[in-house]
This record gives sequence, structure tokens and C-alpha cells, in this order.
Amino acid sequence: MEVNTFAVIGGGTMGNGIVHVAAATGFKVILVDVKQEFVDKAIKTITGNCDRQIKKGTLTEEAKSALLANITTSTDVKAVAAADIVVEAIIEDADVKKNLFKSLDSGCHPGAILASNTSSISITALGAVTSRPDLVVGMHFMNPVPMMKLVEIVRGQATSDSTVAAVTALSEKMGKTPVLVNDYPGFVANRILMPMINEAVYCLMEGVADAEAIDTVMKLGMAHPMGPLALADLIGLDICLAIMEVLHKGMGDSKYRPCPLLRRLVDAGHLGRKSGRGFFIYN
Repeated sequence: MEVNTFAVIGGGTMGNGIVHVAAATGFKVILVDVKQEFVDKAIKTITGNCDRQIKKGTLTEEAKSALLANITTSTDVKAVAAADIVVEAIIEDADVKKNLFKSLDSGCHPGAILASNTSSISITALGAVTSRPDLVVGMHFMNPVPMMKLVEIVRGQATSDSTVAAVTALSEKMGKTPVLVNDYPGFVANRILMPMINEAVYCLMEGVADAEAIDTVMKLGMAHPMGPLALADLIGLDICLAIMEVLHKGMGDSKYRPCPLLRRLVDAGHLGRKSGRGFFIYN
């Protein structure tokens, strides 16, 4: 299958990054979100990221103009009806995603690929609510999308070889390195990453060390570019909690139990960088 028109549902951190990269690749991209203010914020973010690239000398004004011209926006999900691939990048909630996939299944043309940027939710379950489970696949981009090379291509139980081949080729065209994984809770990236972050939170809760010390140990001792607590703040503590809950439920193993401190911070609205406060305080 050849992809000409690319649609993204959700203009948040991951969604606007996917739009940015797809538009920079030369695709005509349709960005859809539920409110005009969310769409406007996404375009503002993409524009700001382009301006930073221009300052670094990695993008020209002409390329920025071409990139932005490739993007159209809407608040109506029907706008993606003609897209060859739709990438969902909305809230990490299985029921909300299933409802969206049902809507996309009925509204998109029969050959369209329906992809999810989910970081942990079952692709098989999303495909099962559609009439095209063979065309449902995971495309798990990494944050920040314009910089990070990896895309986890997640094969659901019914995902066809041709769908996997199409999204693999698409990822490569976008300058990414696709890695094929099977549909298990957390896939590979978050099944390994999130328990590490969760254990770092336990270390903090139990008073083993303070947040700065924990992150310093992992940066200097393990050569991680960012400490696990700062990384959790970047990802969003609500996202980290949601993924841990998927792992805990899906695996049925107590080793995936979310740390109570992580849950308490989320309950308090301390979600990390996006709220201005998480394990660290941000201006």
C-alpha cells in the first residue's frame, strides 16, 4: 500500500510531533483534535520547534513554510475520511481509544490503515472492535518525536504482513528506525523502562536517597542521558501510572504494582513538566 495522505488524531505532545515529522517528510497531513484551542496549540508548538531548528541551522525558512503548508487541521474526525493512514495519539485510555477506532472504522475508506501510538494498550483489542483488524497496527513513536529515531511497530493478533510492511516502509521514509514487536503489555520499550522508573520512585518513597541523588546515580553510574525521575516528569506522571497499571493488570504480577507515591503525585495534579511540578519543580 502506498501512503499519500497521513492523518493524526490528537495534537498533544506526541501527536504534534508525529504531524511535524510527517509534514517534514512531504506528506499532506490532517491534524484533528476535539477543540480548536488544542489544534492551535499544536500548530504553535510545531512552528516553535521549526524556529529552533532554523536557529540551529538544521532547517531553512523555505523548508519551514513548506512543512506548515503540508498541514491542514480540523475539529471533526470526519476530516480524515480520505486518509491512507490514521495515527491515533489521544489519551492513554483503552475505552476511549476503542470508541475512536470504531468511529474511524466506519468513517475511513476500506483500505485505510488504523494505527495507534499507544505506549502500552493492546493493539489486538483495538483491532477487535473494527471490521478491519488486519489493518490495525501499533506505531509507538518516542518522545520527542522529531528527535528520537525509534518506532515500535506492534503487530496485533490479526495484523497482516502487508500492513506491517507498509508501516515499516512509512517509518523508514520518515527517517525513523522501525523495530517489530509483538502485542504484549508494554511492548518492549515500556515493559523495560517503566518498571525502572517505578523502582526509582520506590527508592524515593522509602528514603533511600533524594530525587537528585537517584537521578545522578543513574546518569553517572549507568550513563543514562537523563535520570529516571526527570524522565518520568518529561513523559508525564499520569502516563507513567497508566502504563504501570496496564502492566500490572496484563501480567498479573506484583512486581508491576505502581508505587503509591507515583499514584499520590498524580492524584495531587503533580504530573511533571506539563503541570510545572512532579519529582522536580519547573518554571
